[in-house]
Amino acid sequence: MGKVIWSNSALDDADTIAEYIAKDSVDRASLFVLRLMESTERLKSFPFSGRIIPEFGDENRREIIYYSYRIMYQVVETDVWITSIIHGSRQIN
Repeated sequence: MGKVIWSNSALDDADTIAEYIAKDSVDRASLFVLRLMESTERLKSFPFSGRIIPEFGDENRREIIYYSYRIMYQVVETDVWITSIIHGSRQIN
């Protein structure tokens, strides 16, 4: 079983999402980010359970969906690196 490691950019993405939600409710923002992070825990045991990111087509670059957000990650040996969180309506450059 590997580890789930959050990159600085993914943590920044989570902070940005929380700041936006906090405009309406600080409690909901905290709960959203907590559950978003919890949704990645299964990746410790099942790193390939997310779908391959269509834009990349790389077996090791995958994503899981949490509400309207795409949690993108890369499998590196036995570990999972969370690389970014983007809203589903955004285009990947």
